[in-house]
Amino acid sequence: MSTSTFVAKPGQIEQQWWLVDAEDQVVGRLASDLAVILMGKHRPTYTPHVDTGDYIVVVNAEKVKFTGNKWDKKEYNWYTGYPGLRTETAGKRLERHPDWILREAVRRMLPKNKLAVKMLDKLKVFVGPEHTHQAQQPEPLTGLAQVKQKKRK
Repeated sequence: MSTSTFVAKPGQIEQQWWLVDAEDQVVGRLASDLAVILMGKHRPTYTPHVDTGDYIVVVNAEKVKFTGNKWDKKEYNWYTGYPGLRTETAGKRLERHPDWILREAVRRMLPKNKLAVKMLDKLKVFVGPEHTHQAQQPEPLTGLAQVKQKKRK
């Protein structure tokens, strides 16, 4: 008797849509849960080289929290092409682009390969309670444990 390992093929796994309210959620903890769902690691059919993750719609991205005094101390750096780096604190980034805080946190938790670009495209982050994906009928998501329970049934 031999058992074979299941290997998912592209397009074989049906992807689901989830709705997450980011209000009063800690950025790092929320981002790690979102990254797991985007990669598909919450499924028993997870395959590393195939995109088996779900779509996620995040609303109220401007209401996320950092612990401690990270709004003043945490800095985001980027290179403009000219000598030197540009730097801004998390508080300034919240004023300019509140959705970038969560998107960058999730991006850095995904694998560093071409598949991560496709995974990140499935993350839809919105400022405020409204979103443009009502047609996909996303189900409300309260936590990663809820996704695992739903998949087992």
